[in-house]
Amino acid sequence: MSTNFIISNDRQARETATLIEQIDHALSSEQVLQSIVKGLPREVIDGVRRSLTTEKKELSEVLDAYIKAKNGNFELLKKRAENDPGDFLIAARITNGWSQKELARKLGLREQAIQRYEAERYRSISLSNYLRVARVLSVRLSADFLPSLTRDWLPIFEVTPNEAQKVLKHARANGWLQSNDESDENGINQLIRYVAEHVEMHGTPSLLRTGLNVEDHSEDWSLLSWKAQITRRARTIIDRDKIKYRPLDVSWLVDLVKLSKLDDGPLRAQELLKEHGIVLIVEPHIPGMTVDGAAFLVDQVPIIGMTLLRDSLDNFWFTLLHEVGHVILHYRTGLAAGFFDDSESAQIDELEAEANRFAANMLIPEEFWSRSPARIAKTAAPIDCFAQQLGISSAIVFGRIRLERKNYAIFSDKIGRGKVRKQFLFSSLRGN
Repeated sequence: MSTNFIISNDRQARETATLIEQIDHALSSEQVLQSIVKGLPREVIDGVRRSLTTEKKELSEVLDAYIKAKNGNFELLKKRAENDPGDFLIAARITNGWSQKELARKLGLREQAIQRYEAERYRSISLSNYLRVARVLSVRLSADFLPSLTRDWLPIFEVTPNEAQKVLKHARANGWLQSNDESDENGINQLIRYVAEHVEMHGTPSLLRTGLNVEDHSEDWSLLSWKAQITRRARTIIDRDKIKYRPLDVSWLVDLVKLSKLDDGPLRAQELLKEHGIVLIVEPHIPGMTVDGAAFLVDQVPIIGMTLLRDSLDNFWFTLLHEVGHVILHYRTGLAAGFFDDSESAQIDELEAEANRFAANMLIPEEFWSRSPARIAKTAAPIDCFAQQLGISSAIVFGRIRLERKNYAIFSDKIGRGKVRKQFLFSSLRGN
C-alpha cells in the first residue's frame, strides 16, 4: 500500500502548480507570509515556515513525476506508486498518454466510472475488472508465494480470546457493529474483517511516537480496532462533505484557540476544523489503551482522533492543539505513518517536542507566559485574570501551572473536569 500522493489528471496538476506558486510567493515575501500567519505566536510562525518549505518541495516532486510520466518517463511516477496496485494502474494510464475519458472509451465505460475507480485507487473494483483494465493498459501482473518467514508485512492477526472479547464488548457498547445480535464468534470475525480491510487500505500504526525509543504497535489489536473505527467514521464525513485540506491556510488557528472560552467550545472546534479540511473524531478508548490522541491521513485528509481518556478541558485543548500541531507541522513528514500519542510518556522524540511547543505557544504564547505573575500565583484570581486577557479558558492556564509545578493536587477544581465527554455524547445522540 502506497502512502504517497500522486497526481492523476491535468486538473490536479494545474491545482498543484497553483499551490506551489502560492507557497513560493508566501515564502519569498514576508508581507504575504504575515498575512497568512497573522496573530500567530513567533515560535509557531517559524514552524509554519518550515512546514511550507517541505510542502513546496514535496508538491514539486509530485508534479515533476506527473509531467515526466506524460512525456513517457515512467520511473518517477512508478516509484511514487510503490507496490500499490491501484496507483500503478493510474501511473500506467498517464504514461500511456491517455486521459480518464480515453481509458473509459477503450473499456466501453463512462468516464465517471474511471474517475470513481481512480478516486478510490481501484479498491472497490472486482478482480476480473481490475485484470481487464490492466490488460488494456499493458500492465503485466505476476504473483508469488512467500515462505512464512518472509511474510512479516502481511496483516495477520493473532488475537487472544481475552483481547477479542474485550474489543467486542467495547464495539457493541459503542455501536461499531452492523448488528449486536450476532454470536460472539460472528462479532469477532466482523471486527477482524474490519481491521483487515483497514490495514489493506491504510496500513498499521506501526510507530507510536511517544518516546525516544519509538515503539512498534503494528500488532496492537485494540489500537488497530480503534483506528479502523475512527477511519470508517471519518470516511463517511469526507465523502459526504467533500473535505479538502489546504496547508497554506493557517490563520484560523487563532480562532480555534479562542473557542476554548465558550462552554460548547469543543463542539465548535470540531466544526471549525472541518471547515478547514481536518476531521476530528472522538471515539472512546478501549480499556487498556493509553492513547489520548492521534493524527493520521485518510486520502490526504488529516484525521484527528481523540479518546477523551482524561475528561477535562485543560487536557482536551492541549491534546487537540498537539494533534493540530502534527497536522500543520508534519503533514509531509510523518502524518502518513501517523502519530499515536500518550501524554504520560516520560520522554518524547523531536516531532513530539515540536508538537508540544506548537500547542503550548498557541494556547499561551511564551512571550506572555514568561513575564506573567500567573506563573507563580498561589490563588486563582491572577490566573483567571491572565486567561481573560488572553481570551482563553482559564482551565488551560490552571492545567499548565499544575504541569509545570508537577503538583496535581492544586487547582483540581479549576481544570474543567467532566465538561468535555458529555458534549460529544449528547452530540452523537442527536445524530450530529
